[in-house]
Formats: sequence, structure tokens, C-alpha cells
Amino acid sequence: MSATSPQRRPGVRPAIAVTIGEPAGIGPEISIRAAWARRHEVNCVLLGDAAFLAMTAAEIDPAIRLSSLSLMAVRNGGLPHFGADRISVIDVPLDAHVVPGRLDKENGRAVLATLDAAIEGVQAGWFEAVVTAPLQKSTINDAGVKFSGHTEYFAEKTGAGQVVMMLAGPQAGSGDALRVALATTHLPLKQVSAALTLDGLARVLDIIDADLRHKFGIARPRILVCGLNPHAGEGGYLGREEIDTITPAIAAAQARGIDAAGPYPADTLFQPKYLQGADCVLAMYHDQGLPVLKYATFGHGVNITLGLPLIRTSVDHGTALDLAAQGLGQADCGSMEQAISAALAMANNSLDNKK
Repeated sequence: MSATSPQRRPGVRPAIAVTIGEPAGIGPEISIRAAWARRHEVNCVLLGDAAFLAMTAAEIDPAIRLSSLSLMAVRNGGLPHFGADRISVIDVPLDAHVVPGRLDKENGRAVLATLDAAIEGVQAGWFEAVVTAPLQKSTINDAGVKFSGHTEYFAEKTGAGQVVMMLAGPQAGSGDALRVALATTHLPLKQVSAALTLDGLARVLDIIDADLRHKFGIARPRILVCGLNPHAGEGGYLGREEIDTITPAIAAAQARGIDAAGPYPADTLFQPKYLQGADCVLAMYHDQGLPVLKYATFGHGVNITLGLPLIRTSVDHGTALDLAAQGLGQADCGSMEQAISAALAMANNSLDNKK
């Protein structure tokens, strides 16, 4: 299902949905703090329990003002645009009292309802993008809903088919963006090889190339591809996936006009002399590429889902229940601020490409 193209009115800040994630984690706090910090450039509309968020905001800073809206009112009358002196909240009520740091399956379905409201809002043209705070998969599964993560849920609900997880952040020392996309996501390591197929890698490369062009404004993206095995298979002595699957997928992508190269040994690829001029690295599995990126950018990284008919970004960390249990003021909202900034930049590029 495609989203309605947003029409910005002159002088009106772009609206972005921010789902607050697991209420017992740090998501509510970092969502409020980041939305307030960025309020002059973007209208971050929080999706969550309005009473709970009002109480949390008052404890963070009494100067923070929230204005609550019902989902039905927005459906009937559209999203009102308040000034930068307040944050809008679309009320998605919780089912149980929140104890910071303590999970409660009774709130699992309410967390999912915030995602549904965000998707509905983009499709209706209320929002230009969605930013998600971290949630706890186990709470939703314990609530009786099979759930494997934000990425898969957004893909299913929007009918996107295959999507690609990409994390991005500034490279230490240079400030240039380091982007790492994944050919496979949340799989046991023993299943990765079988999951890598010629057609699957072709779709992944197509998605990365298309979204870097249209949502990031990169005219000709350069994609470096990791091998799967040590030393990229070492000519077949350490595995044939590079010979049988990865190299043919790269060659086919090049024939389609995509600037892809590799496969390269992952243990040496993540060096400045190789990354210079590259727009994205495609890793074959989760822990091949993300430890490097998180080491280099943690706290300032952004999780981005490519291939969706909407823009979705998120933070580079989890719910941090241990920090939430210690009380407000322990969490760093830097990654959430970066996620909001990235969503806004992608929305601007998408609008430019539609002109």
C-alpha cells in the first residue's frame, strides 16, 4: 500500500511520527527529549499513551508542553499544526500501569497499535516519515502476537515484500557517513549460507541502489560487497558462496547499471582507504557488519529500513531497561535525535525527487 504524497504548506514544519516504543524502557524519555530539542525544525508527533507521556514530560522538564489528540479526531479532521512551543501526542492508551524497567505483556498490543497508527498516518498523508523508539520483541510475543521486529512488521503491513536493514552513522575522524546494509538480518548463523541466493542478493542490491538515489539524493551510489567466508572464500578453499552466488550477483547488478564491487574480505574492508568514496557496504549477515559500525558510531547511529513505500528510521540501541529502572536522566537521546534528522533529510530528498 503506497503512502499519500505529503504537501508541505509554506512556513509549516514537516510532521514526523515518533512511536515511543516499549513504555518500560528508555523510549518514552528519549522520544520526548529529542522531539523537544528538534521542535523548531520538525513537528515530531508522539504516538503513545498521552497521560503517561504528560507525566514523564513534566518530570523531565516542566517547560515541555504536550497537546493530546485522539486518533479518531485526527482521522476525521486531519493533523493540526501547532507551533514549536509544544509537542503533539496522538493518544494510544496503554492497558497496564508502567513500572520503569519492568516488562508487562499487557502493554504488548498497545505498542503494536502505535506502529499501526504511524503507518496509517503516513498512508493518509499526516506524516512524511516514521521514527521508532526501541521496543521489546518478547513483550509483544508474550501478548500472543507473533512478532520478529520493526523491520519485518513494517514490510508486512505495507506490502513491501523484501526490505533491507541499513545502519548509518558518522565515521570517526572524517565525519563522512558510514552505511552498512545487511543481506540477511535476524537469522541463526548456520542458516545464513542457505539464505543467500542469486535472486535475493539481486533484490537487495536493487533496493539499496534505488533508495540511496531517491531517499538520500546520491546520484550514482557506490556499493562495496563483503564476502561471506574468511578471505572472501580464498578462491574456493574456504567456501564457494563467493564463486557460486555473490560474485554472479554483483556482475548481474553491474550489468543493470549498479555501481557494485566485490566481494571483499570483511576483515580488511572496513578501513578508511577502502571506504573512501563508498556510499554503502553490504554485509552478508548481522554480526559481520554491525559490530564495526556500532563501534565507530554508537550513540549517533541510525537504523533505516530500505525498500518500504515510506520512510522509517530508528535508533541504534535497545530498550535499556536497566537504565530506565534507575529513573529519568540516565538515557542519551543522541541516536534518537540523529534518527529524526535522518528521517527529515530523507523526506526532503524524496520531495525533491517528486518535483
